[in-house]
Amino acid sequence: MSKPTSAQFNQLLDHSIAAIESARALNDSVLRASTLMAEMLEAGGKILVCGNGGSAADSLHFSSELLNKFYRIRRPLASICLAADVSTLTSIGNDESYDQVFAKQVEALGRKGDVLVAITTSGQSPSILNAVKSAHQANIHVVTLNGRDGGKLTPMLNNEDIDIVVSQKETARIQEVHGIIIHAFCQFIDQHLFGEL
Repeated sequence: MSKPTSAQFNQLLDHSIAAIESARALNDSVLRASTLMAEMLEAGGKILVCGNGGSAADSLHFSSELLNKFYRIRRPLASICLAADVSTLTSIGNDESYDQVFAKQVEALGRKGDVLVAITTSGQSPSILNAVKSAHQANIHVVTLNGRDGGKLTPMLNNEDIDIVVSQKETARIQEVHGIIIHAFCQFIDQHLFGEL
């Protein structure tokens, strides 16, 4: 066993800063996704958000910022985190397959004019891939917060989908950038709907 060092912490910070800096290349996709979501909300649609593990926590975070507030008190924005309902998740996982836990909810709750935000650090999770398939079948727009090389998710997307791929190898770095992008979504959606602060 060895004690952590200041050099190790500084190295973590350097890696994180480098990952964040690389996200500048995603500028256009982040702005397009924010505008799409704001316009869908303005037209009466809702945002469905899903992810597994740490990405489930990011899903909850994004959905709660929309439903409550980001910087300012304003009307709540329609959002459902598909990773939040433990009874539904465990029921589908037990009775059918965990691979269907988000897809069945998209099928039941999603409508044309909604947006599915699928969060994954690998682009490989069957539950995410199946949710996107369900969204396509229902003519629901898809925005991804993806990672690494995009995995199996990127090739299955269509021209109307927005794939935001954080091209990092470490899950922690991908999640850190996803968190920043989520905050950007919240700020830009609010700005579109309610004006600048």
